[in-house]
Amino acid sequence: RFIACPQLARTVQRCLQDGASPSSQPVVLEFAPGPGVLTRTLLNAGVRVVALESDSAFLPNLQSLENSLDGQLKVIYGDFFRLDPLVTGTLKPPAMCSDKLFETMGVAAVPWRADVPVKIFGILPQKKERNILWRLLFALYECSSIYRYGRVELNIFISEKEYKVLTAKPGEVRAYQALTVLWQVGCEIQLLHMEPWSSFVTNLKNGGLAVPKSMWLPNDHLCLVRLIPQQNLFVGGLHPTNSSTFIFMVKQCLAKPKSRLTDRLNSWSLDSGGKLLSQLEIPENAKTRNLYPEDYKRLFEALQNSDMFTETWIHDEVLDSIRNIN
Repeated sequence: RFIACPQLARTVQRCLQDGASPSSQPVVLEFAPGPGVLTRTLLNAGVRVVALESDSAFLPNLQSLENSLDGQLKVIYGDFFRLDPLVTGTLKPPAMCSDKLFETMGVAAVPWRADVPVKIFGILPQKKERNILWRLLFALYECSSIYRYGRVELNIFISEKEYKVLTAKPGEVRAYQALTVLWQVGCEIQLLHMEPWSSFVTNLKNGGLAVPKSMWLPNDHLCLVRLIPQQNLFVGGLHPTNSSTFIFMVKQCLAKPKSRLTDRLNSWSLDSGGKLLSQLEIPENAKTRNLYPEDYKRLFEALQNSDMFTETWIHDEVLDSIRNIN
């Protein structure tokens, strides 16, 4: 799927630039640019672009465009969704390692609290959307893959239903999930634009657009969402080395969103769970779906600092969870 409408391309270009001069903007990595409608719009606006394309049918035109410019465009054969696969041995293109990608882009790693080193733009494929969001989430919290280079900014089109999940509030029965909590803790989430499905080229199905249906949440648009990692994400007891435990804790709590948090703590053999909640000023009868994302982070940090919490019981289940996501 790719942008087919020049007007939409101009809208995306304005969103990516945010009114700042191109000279002050980091490079934009555009994955799966296809015929390059947006690519040309960005180039015309003076933006430096790296086009990461996995379909060899689109490469000749993109490479011809690259050759006509003086270093403003870099075309790379690769698949953003096959970065850093869990395989041994030599990778077969378009699969590739993020370190090779960033080396080719000429982008160096920066400290976590530094400015955004690169902006990434693309459209998530609907069939793999949820899985990709989880993989990006693990990479974010572990500072692995693209996030080894700093607070990489994602500007991605996702379905309206997934946008509703990412921005849900506590107590929203259908939308408030583990994915909600973890993305809200990890990133500043901004809605840049909403666009009807008809503006995109999609696979045809039964003579019409293959638009995914949603029973519980609205899904009439694709939403351009900006995800900027929080500078203070790792201030406190949360670190890349224990972040997978935090992710699993949140997933376990919201697996049964109607359950009481004290019951969940007791199931982890934390006899002083009620006392801990009192210290955090969290009501003892609070249900897991009623906690705000920042409450989950405070709870995890308090558990890390307490002498009643050990991660050994969770270790195997965390590894299984990570393997399933990958």
